[in-house]
Amino acid sequence: MIERVRTDLDDNLRAKIITVITIDVQERDVISNFVAKKISDMQSFQWQQKLRFYLEKDKRLGVKEDRRVCIVRICDWSTFYNYEYVGNCGRLVITNLTDRCYITLTQALNLSMGAAPAGPAGTGKTETTKDLGRALGVQVQVFNCSDQMNYTVMTTIFMGLSATGAWGCFDEFNRIKIEVLSVISTMVKYVLVGIVDLKKNPAATTFKFFEEELAIRGTVGFFITMNPGYAGRTELPENLKALFRSCAMVVPDITLICENMLMAEGFGLARELSKKFWCLYSLSKSLLTDLIHYDWGLRAVKSVLRQAGGLKRAEPDADERLILMRGLKFFNKPKIVTQDWPIFCDLIDGLFNGL
Repeated sequence: MIERVRTDLDDNLRAKIITVITIDVQERDVISNFVAKKISDMQSFQWQQKLRFYLEKDKRLGVKEDRRVCIVRICDWSTFYNYEYVGNCGRLVITNLTDRCYITLTQALNLSMGAAPAGPAGTGKTETTKDLGRALGVQVQVFNCSDQMNYTVMTTIFMGLSATGAWGCFDEFNRIKIEVLSVISTMVKYVLVGIVDLKKNPAATTFKFFEEELAIRGTVGFFITMNPGYAGRTELPENLKALFRSCAMVVPDITLICENMLMAEGFGLARELSKKFWCLYSLSKSLLTDLIHYDWGLRAVKSVLRQAGGLKRAEPDADERLILMRGLKFFNKPKIVTQDWPIFCDLIDGLFNGL
């Protein structure tokens, strides 16, 4: 598949192959880890913590005996696959951090709660929530919150999410004013109580929302993401905090993400080059001047790897180390100031010695 990516493909087919590579690499890593640790028991937590898909007989009442249905399991939580069309939009690289976040989000749903991934920018809070939704075939609606949001807007959103069974991901949730957050906590509580009642009585189709009877579907979920310690952010009220299960998102595993993206761009020496790539960026972050326009994080990494992929497709038979070195130099040169350029060149020369 890596060789296929190097050929001239249309955008849709390329996105499909890259997605398959991403999932296959994760499966390869999981199985090699099981072999190394001699894990062979289905009840082992290392197996239970993975998002797993099963095709099983549908045991619900009134369903034909021969009908099969896709069940998704992770730990002690399970759900039906929802078949929401999400398009050919690719998947995230699945790392240990992604797995940990998946467990927290799904266990929150298991406990009829919301979930709150929190951490600095660029750690994948919103993207991981969206990716889990894609894996489960659930529609995920992302709302960029601001201080302009009032309780009537939020009421409409919660009513719509409950009726459709979609997930609501509220980005930068602590930008909303404190007086609106107090009302939101009541709305969330009403919906979560409706979900609990639905689990007790699966035939129910409505729940009480303030003084109204509204439609509800059991797949509905609420997720809030927050950047800690930023100016102009509101501290959440305690009654709202209690409804959400928090998950700390820390620095992503960039080496693994680099390796996966290099494979997706057609590089055969992905494992070796990913270590060199991340070594260069981590050293640049610590040794170069601390300027506001320098970015050595995940977003910058993805941009450079796309450029390197273009160079690789233009010269499929050239030395891959040379192509990556050229991409790193050409892409970073415009943003690096004069006094830092010799240091950056020395780092590249050291990592790509002899090229």
